[in-house]
Amino acid sequence: MRKLIILFFVGLAITVSSCRQDFVFEKSNGKLSFSKDTIYLDTVFTNIGSSTYTLKVYNKSSKDIKIPTIRLAKGVGTKYRITVDGMTGDENRVFHDVELLAKDSMYIFIETTAGIGDANPSDFLYTDQIEFDSGANLQKVELVTLIQDAYFIFPNKQNGITESIPIGFNDDGTILETNGRNLSHNHLDNGDEYLFKTDKPYVVYGYASVPNGETLTIPAGARVHFHADSGLVVQQGGTLHVNGTASATDALENEVIFEGDRLEPDFSSVPGQWGTVYLRQGSGTNNHRIKNLTIKNAVIGLLIEPNIGAPIAIENTQIYDCSNYGIFSSNSRIDGKKIVINTCGQFCLATVYGGDYNFTNCTFNNNWSSSKQLAVYVADYFKDTDTEFFPLQANFTNCIIYGSNTNELILNKKGTIFNSSFQNCLVKLNVSSGSIILTNILYDAIRLEQNGNLVNKKPDFFDISKNKLVIGEDSFAKGTGIDAGIPFDILGNPRVSPFDIGAYNWITFPSN
Repeated sequence: MRKLIILFFVGLAITVSSCRQDFVFEKSNGKLSFSKDTIYLDTVFTNIGSSTYTLKVYNKSSKDIKIPTIRLAKGVGTKYRITVDGMTGDENRVFHDVELLAKDSMYIFIETTAGIGDANPSDFLYTDQIEFDSGANLQKVELVTLIQDAYFIFPNKQNGITESIPIGFNDDGTILETNGRNLSHNHLDNGDEYLFKTDKPYVVYGYASVPNGETLTIPAGARVHFHADSGLVVQQGGTLHVNGTASATDALENEVIFEGDRLEPDFSSVPGQWGTVYLRQGSGTNNHRIKNLTIKNAVIGLLIEPNIGAPIAIENTQIYDCSNYGIFSSNSRIDGKKIVINTCGQFCLATVYGGDYNFTNCTFNNNWSSSKQLAVYVADYFKDTDTEFFPLQANFTNCIIYGSNTNELILNKKGTIFNSSFQNCLVKLNVSSGSIILTNILYDAIRLEQNGNLVNKKPDFFDISKNKLVIGEDSFAKGTGIDAGIPFDILGNPRVSPFDIGAYNWITFPSN
């Protein structure tokens, strides 16, 4: 019986295979259809690989066809690379006898790595074409890429070992290091790296380090792009001066901008593309100053270790879309004016192990899509297991503390010196039985509101998803602040009585 069953299935297989007709492919007739007639590979830095772009090719006829050739017009010398339905062809440039079934489609994936010298000198465009077939049946899809020149900062490599810099200590006291190098006053390609230029952007691989005794000065209009797992670290005795100024247009032409090195629009708001700006303990010998700086898409925007010297001055600074924190500060002194932080995976602002903080006319908003993120966290310790805590003084004046959760502010206290002050702030809090519970600190709601604070009132932001936190005419922050000695808002508009809460003056939103 078992043999009969086996014979049955063998016979069935033979019968099925004998009914199958081999596909007959006809030569293509030049009537392919494409998802796009031009593929624009967004701006890339010179000699840095692009993202992968997709072209879909359709055979809308009722016949199976064979395309004699699919090739890049510039041949093997082109800076583009393609794969056709997973095939690599001849060096990712030429493909022969590509089959495409009737009413079917295939994918072509496109990448490029081109230098500024490859581009057209008049417009810096690098172009090519994907050619399908030839002669009378020739069809083409255009490829266009804008190449941008840059100053590159990356660690040296010798005998297969990449240069590294210190970033801290392990629990056993050994030094922690990461890929990076100290900046140079006489770099062969970049010149004096302690005074950034504005004629070209900077692209940083690994961590650019400012060592003891040096000051990095970044002028208005500078653009700095960080690769994945890269950033800027200021060592003990080093100093950072960011000297941006107010801009007249949305291009932020005078702002200093720190962001990732992926220039495609799809990456414009992706968090965590690069590391952080790290101000280590004992840095700031020449007094850190940060003015008119925009930080986008980092893991932590500003990571600040204990600093008990002169306050770190942060003014007119915007931090957006960080995967962890906007500002994370440990037992430091910060004088923050007109800071805007929006959408972070944990906290927009977190201060731990105490410190001395003054934030005036700042806007902290967190709409991260989870239930754990908060706008502001203030504590005199860090971990719940900590037995060590430090004195805290934290003052918030004319600030917006808001977000998508029911509570956007936490104060955590273990020590005896814990002083916090909120004056004319708009704060989103959990209110229960007439009191505001901030972890183990009980604030009377009436007393808080007697200080001019507004609890659970809407700020009426223009567009949170696009990091536009200007307040509108219907905002409760409009005209409810005090004169805090700050004559202009973050956009350079004069502050006049009645004063508004937050970094921006209110505006009338457009109707469309």
